[in-house]
Amino acid sequence: MASYNYYYTENLMQKNDIKFELKRGGVLVRTTEGNVQFGVPPETIKDTMLLPDSVPKIFVLTREMFNWKKGISVAEIEFPLYFNFFIKKCRTKVVCTEEQKKAICDILQEALFGPLEFDISLDYDIDNPDVFVTDLKNEMNHFRGNFNIDDLVEFVLMREGKAAIGNVEISSSGKKFSVKDGAKQIAEVDNFVEYKASYLVGERLSKPFVPPLFGITCLGPSHGFDPTNNTSGFIIWINHQGIMVDPPVNSTEWLLDSNVNPKFITGIILSHCHADHDAGTFQKILEEQRITIYTTTTVLDSFLRKYSATAGVSADRLKTLFDFSPVKIGRSMFIHNAKFDMFYTLHSIPCIGFKMTFQNQSFAYSSDHNNDPEAHRALFESGVLSKERYAELSNFPWDSKVIFHEAGIPPLHTPVSYLDSLSEQIKKRTFVYHIAEKDFPKNTSLSLAKFGIENTISFDVKPPLFEKAHQILGLLTHLDFAKDLSVKKAQEFINIVHEEKYKKGELIIKQGSSGDKFYIIYMGNVSVDSGNLDERKIYGSYDYFGEVAIVTQSTRAADVYAETDVVLYTIERDKFLSFIAGTEFENTLHRLARIRTSETWNLLSTSKFFRLCTATQKTWLESIFVPQEYKKGTVLYKENGQIKNICIIRSGEVIVERNGTKVRILEKGDFIGSISRMYYGQTLPYTYRTESQVSLFSMKKDDIIRFADKNPGLLMRLKDDELES
Repeated sequence: MASYNYYYTENLMQKNDIKFELKRGGVLVRTTEGNVQFGVPPETIKDTMLLPDSVPKIFVLTREMFNWKKGISVAEIEFPLYFNFFIKKCRTKVVCTEEQKKAICDILQEALFGPLEFDISLDYDIDNPDVFVTDLKNEMNHFRGNFNIDDLVEFVLMREGKAAIGNVEISSSGKKFSVKDGAKQIAEVDNFVEYKASYLVGERLSKPFVPPLFGITCLGPSHGFDPTNNTSGFIIWINHQGIMVDPPVNSTEWLLDSNVNPKFITGIILSHCHADHDAGTFQKILEEQRITIYTTTTVLDSFLRKYSATAGVSADRLKTLFDFSPVKIGRSMFIHNAKFDMFYTLHSIPCIGFKMTFQNQSFAYSSDHNNDPEAHRALFESGVLSKERYAELSNFPWDSKVIFHEAGIPPLHTPVSYLDSLSEQIKKRTFVYHIAEKDFPKNTSLSLAKFGIENTISFDVKPPLFEKAHQILGLLTHLDFAKDLSVKKAQEFINIVHEEKYKKGELIIKQGSSGDKFYIIYMGNVSVDSGNLDERKIYGSYDYFGEVAIVTQSTRAADVYAETDVVLYTIERDKFLSFIAGTEFENTLHRLARIRTSETWNLLSTSKFFRLCTATQKTWLESIFVPQEYKKGTVLYKENGQIKNICIIRSGEVIVERNGTKVRILEKGDFIGSISRMYYGQTLPYTYRTESQVSLFSMKKDDIIRFADKNPGLLMRLKDDELES
């Protein structure tokens, strides 16, 4: 990475271009007022801080501040502001609209100073007589001092589409920015950001990752100002399932590139709302499965306000996208049978750390925290800390068998010199993160956290008494048809499943054979080959197959091979039919059996809209397809009319009009309608008219709403006008 950044910056230095693109997205324009950056995706500071002029002092926000398809902010101004203020000792100029200024101020309020109003007692188990409530506001006020947003940023507002900084004028025509330096126009820049993920992967496993009973995988060991390494974050594996802790941006892509199924991740512990800790959280929320967020009410509310301002969506709507499990300090929380005891750290905004125990092992995470006893004593003596809080901070869980501890620049972080002064016994159990490798001490028994799936720390742990039952029941939590099963049905499931294993390349199902089993993938990948597929059909952990031949009593329609070594759970035909009898899943399978062909899969796989869907989501959509035919000249939808169904074109052409003007011609694989507008009861802004004989697959409103409820993150990713997809 370091050598790549050197090559990257050297090549930029050799160019005399006025305009050039940054590695992670965004554009720099050279002007007489200095470099101007258009668009600010996450971590672009890692692209610019090695340039000859370092991080720009001028940033221009694009029209959209949030990229829904990627699930990231493209106005991530937080770290450039810090760098310019603390390192370059100057304010940053931000060119934006009045509305964007308000949003940025709301974001910076949460990130820099924390929430304005909050009741910290809501985060404590006040019924516990041993619990005292920390005066967190007093600590936050101490770190803030007389500091305010105006000390960091100067807003330059766009007035009638124009803004000026010295001799430079920036104007916007909607889709483009124009840059004039003096009397000369020097550049045109798109008014949107093409974000490009950039991260280190490490070693890609030759076989799909099998989560340990208990382990830790570091996603990144360093901080947001280190261009040579991934930003900090990690996964705790408990009972073979993963909980992400402060995941950095692009964590899911990292998992896929490392040969780890993202479905293994069931939740996120969010410690606080700095960009290097929360950017990957929102991204994960927008993926296929619904996840659980574990944090305090205060931190969650701050997170929702921050991303409501970023994305332009109400906090109430954002909260519908995930499940929230509130942390209560002074009361243990159990996640996958592991015990977590949370505490507030010493930081500038509300931030939690924890100690966890699982079976005979223990693990501590400091999060962002100044753990220097000398700093604690000074704050106690000056009245910032109460006697009880001082005692709490002095009682960090150093007795844990493994410790992940941050290091950085005080007063907000722990000096690495203090960690290196600890006893040898503690240092041998301590992994340091949030620090660049160049700043890590030499000749120490501390360990620098190592990112990469190949460096996963697996604990020697005593297996739980009901490990296998927990594993089987864990399958149910990932299966769409099993979300609302009764305890009685779950008990039945344990009794009817059988484990089967296949080696890579083995034939699991032969086309033309009888349908005698239903298959659920626990570990590994399988490929389905029915011929005539435009895109390979690959299923992974928690996907299922083999259901259609069972419900139709027909022969198998495809060959199924083990793409890797595979662990499956199977259910015999009669037991499976008895298990699903009378359920909605039984109805879904009968619909799927009637409609599914290679054509339906190809349409979804090549559709510019539905390509965002996973294999499981595509299979569900196939089950609600209803074939329909229309003659030339038929009006399918009228402008400003209600949406009663959604369609995908099988053949023919459809004209899209707005205010009587042709906007676009839709063809095979294109999408008609709007899922988000249908879901929220909004009218359609277009008229759709058949230009020829047209064949469609239609999906009813009730079915689409049910699909959206099961996949709330996907709904938000598709919230923009579907014609733009």
